[in-house]
Amino acid sequence: MIILTSFALSADFDSLCVAAHCRYPLGMEDGRIKDHDITASSQWYETTGPQYARLNREEGDGAWCPAGLLQPSDTQYLQVDLGQLTFLTVVGTQGRYARNSGNEFARMYRLNYSRDGLLWKSWKNRLGDKIMKANDNSYASVIKDLHPPVISRFIRLIPVTQVPNTVCMRVELYGCPWHDGLISYSSPEGQQMYSSPGYPIVSLNDSTYDGVHERRKLSGGLGQLTDGVIGQDDFLVTRQYHVWQGYDYVGWKNGSLGSGHVEMEFVFDKQRNFTSMKVHCNNMFQSGVKIFSSVSCSFKPRLLANWEAEPAEFHTVLDDRNPSARYVTVPLGRRTAKALRCRFTFADMWMMFSEISFQSVNTVIPTQMTPVVTSAWPNEESSMPTTQKTATNPSVEGQPDNGNTPVLIGCLVTIILLLVVIIFLILRCQYVCKVLEKAPRRILEEVTVRLSSSSDTVILQTPPVPPRVSQMDPPYERIFLLDPQGQERVELLACGGGYAEPDVTQCTPHQCFHNSVPHYAETDIVSLQGVTGSNMYAVPALTVDSLTRKDISVAEFPRHRLFFREKLGEGQFGEVHLCEAEGLPEFLGEGAPLPDRDGRSVLVAVKQLRADATNNARNDFLKEIKIMSRLNDPNIIQLLCVCVSSDPLCMVTEYMENGDLNMFLSQREMESTLTHANNIPSVSLSDLLHMSVQISSGMRYLASLNFVHRDLATRNCLLDRRLTIKIADFGMSRNLYSSDYYRIQGRAVLPIRWMAWESILLGKFTTASDVWAFGVTLWEIFTLCKEQPYSLLSDEQVIENTGEFFRNQGRQIFLFPPPLCPSSLFELMMRCWDRDIADRPTFEGLYQALRPHVAL
Repeated sequence: MIILTSFALSADFDSLCVAAHCRYPLGMEDGRIKDHDITASSQWYETTGPQYARLNREEGDGAWCPAGLLQPSDTQYLQVDLGQLTFLTVVGTQGRYARNSGNEFARMYRLNYSRDGLLWKSWKNRLGDKIMKANDNSYASVIKDLHPPVISRFIRLIPVTQVPNTVCMRVELYGCPWHDGLISYSSPEGQQMYSSPGYPIVSLNDSTYDGVHERRKLSGGLGQLTDGVIGQDDFLVTRQYHVWQGYDYVGWKNGSLGSGHVEMEFVFDKQRNFTSMKVHCNNMFQSGVKIFSSVSCSFKPRLLANWEAEPAEFHTVLDDRNPSARYVTVPLGRRTAKALRCRFTFADMWMMFSEISFQSVNTVIPTQMTPVVTSAWPNEESSMPTTQKTATNPSVEGQPDNGNTPVLIGCLVTIILLLVVIIFLILRCQYVCKVLEKAPRRILEEVTVRLSSSSDTVILQTPPVPPRVSQMDPPYERIFLLDPQGQERVELLACGGGYAEPDVTQCTPHQCFHNSVPHYAETDIVSLQGVTGSNMYAVPALTVDSLTRKDISVAEFPRHRLFFREKLGEGQFGEVHLCEAEGLPEFLGEGAPLPDRDGRSVLVAVKQLRADATNNARNDFLKEIKIMSRLNDPNIIQLLCVCVSSDPLCMVTEYMENGDLNMFLSQREMESTLTHANNIPSVSLSDLLHMSVQISSGMRYLASLNFVHRDLATRNCLLDRRLTIKIADFGMSRNLYSSDYYRIQGRAVLPIRWMAWESILLGKFTTASDVWAFGVTLWEIFTLCKEQPYSLLSDEQVIENTGEFFRNQGRQIFLFPPPLCPSSLFELMMRCWDRDIADRPTFEGLYQALRPHVAL
């Protein structure tokens, strides 16, 4: 297991997360990069050829050495073909030591790169310098981070000298595969923002763009929108030192382009099937900056083809309350293309992007498969059945074939056996389908499972020196789903309306996830759909077996006393509204669980079921009322009253004036002298610990009743002025948090970044899976909700990572330790994410472990 540790940061921690996750040796030292992929402009001797330019290796005469004395004007280079597009973040160099007999090294070098092997570009740092310092001796390795990183396949290292000298080099390259496949984007050039007189001009240009820049248009290159640096909430604050304000963003002013939109084109290495586009946008609306209001993307299957007539359109939900920068996920509907053209519509005076990424899979054209028998000879005919080759060969037509008769007989026997096996599988498929036709289908849609790189266990931090590996990391293995008891491997694929067991040797990762094991493995748990389309609690079946009006222990509130103030969100079966309840304290009487009003109206959350909701949804809504009416804990949201005498059915619950914990923390900084001096909203470490204790206390209460929440997160924790927390269930219905849920087409949504591995793979929801989510919630709290869990992974990669937890081979990726978090608390989080369910702490244990720290 490799744990990457931090070093003295030259920039904010968050800006280095991508680099921390993408710093793996690419294969010079361990031999994954083959000799024929390493070339050079020249070599001194055969024994100092380019194949010997491997870091920490002393084969041949110890390194690559270009021929003769290197002159200051020379351009000798070592070229490496990485075999695929790669996100290159680090370069390591050494000189020639040759077992203490060599003393040649390069003090400086330049870096050229190419994505196609034809067009070469020169790397330069963010200040425009092209020269990198290298070695001071012949034996020590020097590791240099590339700021900005490079997306390329071919790399050239060009040693530089100021006086004639002999040089030799050994190198290693570090990074990870560039799975986006994006090779260029084109856009209008970024513009300048002129602020008040006396203040500097904010330049929002794409300063690291490596394509053509002419007529205020960028084309044919990549730049800041793919460098992995995510801009901050305040676009004037930069991740890098010694750069200008606004450096992290590329921005455009509304109206300056002659239209109300920004048009960008994206070209990819091959035809792909696009699932989504993620755009990181600034939303500092106080300065006239907002996320785009809508986007329309057109598709081109080939570069020489026309744009398809039907675009994919997406309208965003604008947020005028939270100025935080955020990712906007744009669904692309699995459209196939090699190029995209997207038009982003302005919502305010300015629009600013810092990163754009794509989730896609390589297009696979399905073909009808027929049984064939292949020959051992590697020629074009070898893929044809033997009988067909005989018929198409005129030289043997009409002649006896004595020598090939045994071969023909063997082929025919093989074909017959294959047909028998196929018939057997079809019959078995039909049998299993009949047996399981009533089984619930797994809700996970077909996903393509991949990780941005094959790696050992990594806690996402920035390493001082990239890790060394002694051999090639094996590719990710297939995930095998377990049966409900978790004892054996079971893979069930859709077959004629039911399920059948496939050939495990032919199962692809997306097949293994599609229509597999039943989603709910716990037969004694009932799930409620409710307003959000899911449920707040999974509860023992005996508590919701039947329901009449007398089972509801709260009173009927006059509907006309509820005054609508704001729509908090909507779900599959209804809406959640923020309302003022007139006369509610008097209606509830003495001891009502209401906050101090200070003469103001009482704010409540009203969950309203649509009048056209299904009967199942209606019954679930009433059952949820019954359950909620019986919950009584200071850290659980309380049902106050209901309106069920007429449609639409409503339940009225507490609402805290500070909103949810995610929004509250994301708008604050850690308490310091600076925050006090500048009146910046802040929280202290003791505040965060106090919040953690309250959440553990509320979950302890639910666990004591054998209730499973299934969606514990900061978005589902409400907060009042006294920092009292109450656990609720509004998060899923709020558009603000739609990106926190993995949407299953036409069926449901899952908070996969908070879910335990057994919940995703087995559909098993227990108190132990809530403990897992509690660990992620703690991580959110101590990052002040500035980042989404596993923000560097796509949804599909998060699912794949759960498979690594199941396999338990030390390859799973954990969340990195929050900088604000005490080490003992992070150890508690890690216990919550234990692979073995029985080894996770209980909520009682978590509460007892956290409570003593509150007084500190």
